Amino acid sequence: MFENYTYLDNASITRLDERVFDEMKPYFFDVYAIPTSESGYSMGVEAREVLEKSRETIAGKLNAQTSELIFTSGYTESSNIALKGVAMALLKKKGNHIIVSKIEDYSVLNTAQALEKQGFKVTYLEVDQYGLVDPDVLGDHITPETILVSIQHANQEIGTIQNLNALGEICKDNGVLFHTDATHTFTRVPLDLEKIPVDLATISAHTIHGPAGIGALYIKKGTPITKWMDGGFQESNRRAGLENIPGAVGFTKAAELVTSEENQRLEKMRDHLIDRILTEVPKSVLNGHKIKRTPQNSNITFEYVEGESITLHLDMRGFAVSTGSACFSRSLDPSHVILGIGGDHERAHGSVRFTLGRFTTSEQIDAACDAVAIVVENLRKISPLGNL
Repeated sequence: MFENYTYLDNASITRLDERVFDEMKPYFFDVYAIPTSESGYSMGVEAREVLEKSRETIAGKLNAQTSELIFTSGYTESSNIALKGVAMALLKKKGNHIIVSKIEDYSVLNTAQALEKQGFKVTYLEVDQYGLVDPDVLGDHITPETILVSIQHANQEIGTIQNLNALGEICKDNGVLFHTDATHTFTRVPLDLEKIPVDLATISAHTIHGPAGIGALYIKKGTPITKWMDGGFQESNRRAGLENIPGAVGFTKAAELVTSEENQRLEKMRDHLIDRILTEVPKSVLNGHKIKRTPQNSNITFEYVEGESITLHLDMRGFAVSTGSACFSRSLDPSHVILGIGGDHERAHGSVRFTLGRFTTSEQIDAACDAVAIVVENLRKISPLGNL
């Protein structure tokens, strides 16, 4: 059905790599027991061994200790555990103030808002025109009641990469825990948690051609955190719920398959797409930082046109992209990210995100650029917003 379809929405989810699927299959049909201790039955013991081997590999990608990583159902659960777990652990011991940036993904923003309804104080930090948080501004908002700061490593819409070292040092100097959502940077951008002062980090498999429904949370040794979800005693009693063995295996394989050469190829295609569109399509504006951005992300606003219309017309031509237009999303609000970097509603409504993946080709990028130029020109001719 989608044989000749060009998928350019890899920030939402990536196509599963066949090699990942092949690695997962035995743990659906051959080794399907729940993990048990060494005194349990042999299939359960083998399941435990492969789970711990997966944990060791993923932790190694972060330069973290194996004991500091727990598997979750994905990035949403990981961020919920981080924010709610720390909030519950430190509420009576230190304070009830949390800081997040205004452009975080909903897994962090909505969790912060839920805590706010429970009586926590939340500061939503402004960002600059590129989506960057100023470390000095962060420092100015930390109070004696501040228990946690959560700032993403890179933004889900515009791809801007934060300076985690500077932000983490501010938190460290003030005795405040620091969480980062690294969903869009894990294996794509260097993230050495032995060197970067981060206490908690969210990662996921679904953005690196791994399976959906599996993620992980790094919890630095000694970090105070309360178990958020009631149930069993899985993941060293830090997360309740049946372990996803096939998912953990697939996550591991996906992480192993990402190479620096692949990231360089994505970056080259990304720059080519940006250069072509900004050169060939008048009144198009790049959103986010031109250099400090993930290798797979391009986000461009097209003036006088709704992003929803561009998306639908590109889809009819065989290209999948996403938009910050309110009409296209499940929310009635335009992109909070574009608004957060100083854009108005028109800029948010006209934004289109192109995100690349392993299976994206240079030929597809050129074809997409050709299609964008035609679609935008045609839509501007009939646009009620005005035209050139």
